[in-house]
Amino acid sequence: MVKTTTVLTAPELGTETRPIYRYSEEQTAQIEALRQYAYPLLLPSSDPYHKWELRWLNKPDTIPRYIRAAKWKTPDAQKRIKGTLEWRREYKPELIPPDEVKIEGETGKIILNGFDKDGRPIIYMRPGRENTGTSPRQLRHLVWWLERAKDMMPLGQESLVIIVDYKSTTLRTNPSVSVASKVLTILQQHYVETLGRAIVVNLPLLLNFFYKGIAPFLDPVTRDKMRFNPDLFELIPRSQLDSDFGGEYDFEFDHETYWKQIIEHCGIAPDGTRLPGYFDGPVSPQPTLVQVAFGDEAMPECAAEEQSPNGIGSQSSTPSTLAAEKTSPAETESAEVAVTG
Repeated sequence: MVKTTTVLTAPELGTETRPIYRYSEEQTAQIEALRQYAYPLLLPSSDPYHKWELRWLNKPDTIPRYIRAAKWKTPDAQKRIKGTLEWRREYKPELIPPDEVKIEGETGKIILNGFDKDGRPIIYMRPGRENTGTSPRQLRHLVWWLERAKDMMPLGQESLVIIVDYKSTTLRTNPSVSVASKVLTILQQHYVETLGRAIVVNLPLLLNFFYKGIAPFLDPVTRDKMRFNPDLFELIPRSQLDSDFGGEYDFEFDHETYWKQIIEHCGIAPDGTRLPGYFDGPVSPQPTLVQVAFGDEAMPECAAEEQSPNGIGSQSSTPSTLAAEKTSPAETESAEVAVTG
């Protein structure tokens, strides 16, 4: 294998993005009702943050994720989305300036690189590379990466993969239960239905107590997505898997080179806003979209996505997060056409 510092910003050629949800008429009506509830909650258009709230709310996956997370119970979905709007208003996760959190990434303790077999971007977390003391900046660093993973999701993808590698982790470098509970709160309450898989590898017996400590903070959905020491080749193409885990992608981490590539690919301005042409994220070739049914949540319909001549799925044939015949202008504003989440 040849070492490389080049970041993987697209899934393996031929990857089929899964799952893509399709909804019944009743479910579509519930989604629209939640949308109509959420719009009046937005800040006035005179507020500088209004356009960012609207951008988030208009993303094709936002409203459906919240109603699914609430198991189609509208009052709960309303409570959830209101809570996240308030959190985002205070936290402004999509506007975190790169230099604010850059120091946290110097050792590569969190790296966004590569995609699984379903086109989900992969975030590697290596607690053994911890380089700073506990502070709010550590959480903002994680949120910054969640937002970049959203930027890199291929068209139609709504979730990501997190691989936590405990190799070389000690009691000193491992995050406290308190910090972990805050991370789980952010993931479970404000990035609902975004975690596709959580993979834990190389967990020493010494740290088993840590997972017992955070167990009370894990909701059943998150717990069900966790896997300990699985066969990674069943989940991730060898060409996309870091060689540290037996993959063929021999990535050599150089902080400045890596950081520059991520910033440029996602079009992040120094103040945390977006460079011209990047308001809705980067645009890159997209993998094939395939409809996948999930129990009672989705209408079973499996059909390969048509491809336009340049390889990017045509919008007219894309099975959006809403049934096509119910799509409103706001829903067709594709804010997630990126390479990667």
